[in-house]
Amino acid sequence: MSQKAVLLDEQAIRRALTRIAHEIIERNKGIEDSILVGIKTRGIYLANRLAERIEQIEGKKIAIGELDITLYRDDLSKKTEDQDPLVKGSDIPVDVTNQKVILVDDVLYTGRTVRAAMDALVDLGRPANIQLAVLVDRGHRELPIRADYVGKNIPTSSSEKIVVELKETDQQDQVTIYENE
Repeated sequence: MSQKAVLLDEQAIRRALTRIAHEIIERNKGIEDSILVGIKTRGIYLANRLAERIEQIEGKKIAIGELDITLYRDDLSKKTEDQDPLVKGSDIPVDVTNQKVILVDDVLYTGRTVRAAMDALVDLGRPANIQLAVLVDRGHRELPIRADYVGKNIPTSSSEKIVVELKETDQQDQVTIYENE
């Protein structure tokens, strides 16, 4: 896998998240009855950053949750010694029923992760609506899913790979495109 280019640096990621935070507030006319739900793993860090920006803009906190979609994936891979799926657990501190739930993820690609997240959410309650915020939309959908909030659209070929690195897990903020060899 050879690196082609850095598509978003730390400043570009910060600007994109600030813009998404403003768009979330504007579309929902504030943050009443709203919750940000990050999809494990990097979606959680992005949701936390969005929550910080929303609090700076609105002067009040928005609820945040985390969702582990492992058991809902249709392409589940076994990762433990006894061949059980590796489940990290979900933590959503409020009832999602009648809430505007904004799912947050790093990259939107085929749409399968988002479908699994919606299945997991609906098992927890009946949201008023579900919205989707992603840092990168790279196209190539296999399911009819579209993001409501996009940091950057990056058309890719299927032989390319988008890698999102965040300080919380990778010691730096950047989005890079690689060519699979």
